[in-house]
Amino acid sequence: MLQYLLKRLLLFVPMLFVISFIAFGLNQCTPGDPVDAALEGSGVMPSAYLREYRQKAAALELDKPPFYFTLTAVAYPDTLHKIIPQRNREAATALIAQFGNWPEISAYLQQLAAFKTKLDDLRPDPAAKDQFNLAMYATERLPQTYQPASIQAGLDSIGLALARNPALQQKVASEFEALQQAYRQIGSNQSRWKLYIPTFHGYGFHNRYHNWLIGILKGDFGTSLKDGRKVSVKIKEAVNWTLSLTITAILLAYLLSVPIGVYSAVHQGSKTERVVSVFLFGLDSMPNFWMASLLIIFFTTPEYGMDFFRVLGPASLPADASFGERFFSALTGIILPVFCLTYTALAYISRQVRTSMITALKQDYIRTARAKGLTASQVVWKHAFRNALFPLITMFASVFPAALAGSVIIEQIFNIPGMGQLMIKSIQGDDWPVIYTILMLASLLTMIGILVADLLYAVADPRVDLSNKNRK
Repeated sequence: MLQYLLKRLLLFVPMLFVISFIAFGLNQCTPGDPVDAALEGSGVMPSAYLREYRQKAAALELDKPPFYFTLTAVAYPDTLHKIIPQRNREAATALIAQFGNWPEISAYLQQLAAFKTKLDDLRPDPAAKDQFNLAMYATERLPQTYQPASIQAGLDSIGLALARNPALQQKVASEFEALQQAYRQIGSNQSRWKLYIPTFHGYGFHNRYHNWLIGILKGDFGTSLKDGRKVSVKIKEAVNWTLSLTITAILLAYLLSVPIGVYSAVHQGSKTERVVSVFLFGLDSMPNFWMASLLIIFFTTPEYGMDFFRVLGPASLPADASFGERFFSALTGIILPVFCLTYTALAYISRQVRTSMITALKQDYIRTARAKGLTASQVVWKHAFRNALFPLITMFASVFPAALAGSVIIEQIFNIPGMGQLMIKSIQGDDWPVIYTILMLASLLTMIGILVADLLYAVADPRVDLSNKNRK
């Protein structure tokens, strides 16, 4: 078994690498600009936006290449990742895809930046303010424009605004002419053949994926795009709530479902067993979100005279509250959500135990055990139950990721700031570092659950050989 355990642990390394690659790749493919999301609501002045954008992009390491290497066409440069903001990079990529001549496109973008700088440094007279604003607006939109007709329309808008202000036109005439000439060069010197020739660009270890993976291994999961807090801190706060609920619910579900399932199998066909089966099917048919809503209406509001519990959430207790007050507050807030998480699992696990036990009780070794004079308790628990454990062990493998992920619906209904609620808020707020960190942790716990299940198989049944010695 030790040899098997070591082999499986060694397999964790490539599996985690693949999972991390998929998670990081999904992160890169998600729509939207993470820097814009991080700067949203920060009150950055428009004049300082580009400077703040560059600083934030450097802090998030978005000015570095995404991976160790890229396989792309010759037309695309190895420095495309340095173009910021992201919308400018997307426009440049679209231009390359149309014309294939990066040197001319780069010259056009550089000339556009020089023209914008020159125009931005000029202070217009109050009488020419409208023309200046129109020219500046059209200039600011050009870096994100990649359709030829739209680019030409933008250049025409700039020329029209400058023509209405001869003084301003004279100051930027040479820069504007150079900009127009640079754009004409893109159309006249197309190199679309470069789009069909592959090339390889290597970046070494100075890339976003490497730094992200090293941070994950060190326990640094990055920074939230919404509030700037460490992702590890947000997950730690949420997982404490989730674990307290899910572990309690899972323990209760197993402690109750095993004896119920065994009893139903041993007394198959009896009146009591039929009543239990109907009760379990009834529990399984009631959605937990519906049950949670009913419990809140009837047991947490004074209108029905049964204000026994509270909707959990963070308790608003005074700082000098005693341990007893805190314990009672937590207890009254945890009972209802734990019940909602427990009863659905109780019904399902009980039915699985019953089915597995019925199959085990029909085996020949059970008749042999009874013929030997063993008591009914020994036959059921020592022989039948041990051989009926495999479905339970299989279900137990899913406990680990379930304990981390929590219940999105229950946590939302009861206002529990756990992992489920954190995931929903992160998805709604495009907080991708949090989302993909949870994905990584859930994947890791899934692998751990499968490994633990394999080991439990060997413990439950000595016939299970994990060493591969007897396999051909």
